[in-house]
Amino acid sequence: MKIHSLSTIAGAALLFAASAESQEIIQLPSGDRRLEPMFEELYRIGSLAGADWEQFGNIRNVAFDGAGRLHVFDRQALRIFVVDRSGGLHRTLGGRGEGPGEFRNAHWFAVTPGGKVVVADQADRAYEIFDANGDYERRVRMGEGLEAMVLWNFMPDPLGDAVFSAVGAQMLSFSFVANAPSPTTRPIERHDLSGDVVSRDTVADGWLPPDGELYNGLREPIAFGPRMSAGMLPDGSVAFSDSTAYVIRIARPGAGVVRVLTRPLQPVAVTGRMMEAEKDRRRERLQGLDPGLREFELRHLANLRFSDEFPIVRELGTSWDGEIWVQRHGEEPTDDFGPIDVLTMDGRYVGTYAAGSIAMPAAFGPDGLVAFVETDELDVKTVVVRRLAPWGR
Repeated sequence: MKIHSLSTIAGAALLFAASAESQEIIQLPSGDRRLEPMFEELYRIGSLAGADWEQFGNIRNVAFDGAGRLHVFDRQALRIFVVDRSGGLHRTLGGRGEGPGEFRNAHWFAVTPGGKVVVADQADRAYEIFDANGDYERRVRMGEGLEAMVLWNFMPDPLGDAVFSAVGAQMLSFSFVANAPSPTTRPIERHDLSGDVVSRDTVADGWLPPDGELYNGLREPIAFGPRMSAGMLPDGSVAFSDSTAYVIRIARPGAGVVRVLTRPLQPVAVTGRMMEAEKDRRRERLQGLDPGLREFELRHLANLRFSDEFPIVRELGTSWDGEIWVQRHGEEPTDDFGPIDVLTMDGRYVGTYAAGSIAMPAAFGPDGLVAFVETDELDVKTVVVRRLAPWGR
């Protein structure tokens, strides 16, 4: 079963946005200009043969601070390893426990340019904050409500004591709250951390597709539906993608969406053959499950709903100098690892990396630093830090 065309809806929303004087609509070129990935490798960490500290159990996320130090969160150890610019261990933060600066059930962290570390601990329903020297500073409670039920990945505010989250992006943790209201949008939110309890404001409302319920019952979003992907920009604004069309919106606190970047690329229609292939793939993943659970999942799969179109944008990242990296699908619309466009926050198209020539970085840092998380044939994860060269712009 397919739903109404998403690009039609996204296009109508874009036309409405174009009538708002506060929004700047920028049409980017349709043709790709090739970029060559020019970078130097600086160091690698994470090895079964390496030091004890770098034998990571489960890398959840990585981030740089303004000094170029890489922070690696090992979800299994509930510890953050801070690495200097040569790849040596600088310090560690956290660890499993219930004392100040320890974590019970941490899921994600963010690092401000000044080096402050913010960690979300779902067990305590709080953000744990460390100062730039690695000392535990304080706890900010998330409060009651939706933020106490669903924890999303989040991004540091480069201008203030806050973090941003894109509701509907990667879900990190869920705990049931009775009678929680169903959402109507996927908002970009700013969580102010200056007090003892989080104060939350909506920066912009992303589009929530039909049947894309996020809270009550955690109903699975439509198959092949548009993703919510977002990244922070150095002026404190947020770039995000929320539809099947190539539409990148830039929103600013207090102003909403101020700029829209588009490319005239058309989404690919979902066919019956593609739907059956996706169902077959999901059935294969159910092999070996408990028979009762497998039967439940098969009934759910029989009623799986599909988007009319594949979303063009698969992932979005932002650099410290304001570039927006946009990964599209590959030659096959089911391929998540297609070419990567590089845009500027003021609306200039820089060029495109060919599919397979470079991966989307797991983290961007100052001075062109980027980090990639790679997995070898033994499922061992390695973090590779490189410096990207500019393209003469």
